[in-house]
Amino acid sequence: MYLTFTKMHGLGNDFIVFDGINQNVNLTAEQARALAHRRTGIGCDQILIVERPARPDADFRYRILNADGGEVEQCGNGARCFVRFVRDHGLTSKDEIAVETLAGMIYPRLEADGQVTVNMGVPRWQPSDVPFIADTVSHRGIVYDLDIGGAVVPVSILSVGNPHAVQVVEDVDRAPVLSQGPMIESHPRFPRRTNAGYMQVVDRGHIRLRVYERGAGETLACGTGACAAVVAGRLRGLLDATVEVAVRGGSLRVVWQGEGEPVWMTGPATRVFEGRVDLQVFSQ
Repeated sequence: MYLTFTKMHGLGNDFIVFDGINQNVNLTAEQARALAHRRTGIGCDQILIVERPARPDADFRYRILNADGGEVEQCGNGARCFVRFVRDHGLTSKDEIAVETLAGMIYPRLEADGQVTVNMGVPRWQPSDVPFIADTVSHRGIVYDLDIGGAVVPVSILSVGNPHAVQVVEDVDRAPVLSQGPMIESHPRFPRRTNAGYMQVVDRGHIRLRVYERGAGETLACGTGACAAVVAGRLRGLLDATVEVAVRGGSLRVVWQGEGEPVWMTGPATRVFEGRVDLQVFSQ
């Protein structure tokens, strides 16, 4: 069985995107892992599937499979590529679309300069919403002390459609992303695992960020991670409402006006190539 696909990326966070409206896309976790493998498959951080919506107020449904085959709630860079994909493939003529996700509705918009702005929804930081097992009440907003390999690390815990644990570091280049990130991702206090963010505050309008993503490892960019970092920084009194977020793949702009307001993220979405894959090869 052959499926057509598009390889895309948002600042280096790369995706295999399938049109699940005009072809039947029903991948197993094993097939997703095989397709995502960078040596023996196509290679990607996540697989995105465009489907017809279940809700009458949505234009599309958006499914996300991580490189480990698990389905997740949200992906900010993927949301931007989603808009570019449905426009480029003639699935819609709208500049702004309503998209159904596991985390709820999002409303990405194609800008005149080709960039994409996404309303990522209102962030949440009640432990049950993340979800996070909080054995004590946080007295510093959303900051909790997390035991990581015997060391106590203060992390901001919140959800922007998916779970994030954000810590402030002095130098993001020297942060223990690869050694500590996997321990945070699978920490027992996160029942559904989490994304681990490392934020360096340059000034009130600029941060540098690295993220160890749940189910994918460190990526060149993480859109929801950028949103989570800005929200965490705002709640800790470190940042202004509009922040440029420098990730290893480039730069995103994130705007958050404060509690009860949605987070807005703007950045590029790039098409790399079109292809066709024989799914039978990945079913053996």
